[in-house]
Amino acid sequence: MSLIDNFINECDIALKTLSYKKSGTGRSYPGEKGTESLSKKEKNLSAQLMRVNLAGEVAAQALYRGQAMVCRDPEIKEHLIQAGEEETDHLIWCKKRLKDLNGKPSIFNPIWYAGSFTIGAIFGSFGEKTSLGFVEETEKQVVKHLEKHLDQISKNDQETIDILKTMRADEDEHAKEASASGAESLPTPTKKIMSFTAKVMTASSAYI
Repeated sequence: MSLIDNFINECDIALKTLSYKKSGTGRSYPGEKGTESLSKKEKNLSAQLMRVNLAGEVAAQALYRGQAMVCRDPEIKEHLIQAGEEETDHLIWCKKRLKDLNGKPSIFNPIWYAGSFTIGAIFGSFGEKTSLGFVEETEKQVVKHLEKHLDQISKNDQETIDILKTMRADEDEHAKEASASGAESLPTPTKKIMSFTAKVMTASSAYI
């Protein structure tokens, strides 16, 4: 595929991601138990958390696409693309749940996509082991983030809880797969910068 074809393909994927029209692996929606009766306060909290998670899934899509674009190892590239497809399931679930809660996606999502794609491509250019190390650390941080949300959310919102638990299990598996594929541990300062960047994104997306 030529450079121009690659560019057009990535633009198409970005548009599908940001319009939430991208298809995933076809897994069933985890929250099939139905929505329990939630108070306005509980519903608003769930919507806020799912808006943040949706922004995170948009960023995850871009990170994987950026890394895959520069990856030279066919096997690792396929791993990155497959993990990205599984993340698309999360994107679809978060969007559906957010809509059910009468919430709206963050207006910053296009910025998160562009920034994350660039970061993914930069780390991917450092080599496969560093790229996988970035995946492993990202997923570990996402697991911690989801655990915080599970502690915050109302126990009455079983549908959202089911979604978050499924996502947490998937993210943990992605981290283990990256480690098993030869991930190189990132320096502590890099991990701290990643954590700070994630906090900026979640804080902004929670309200806007």
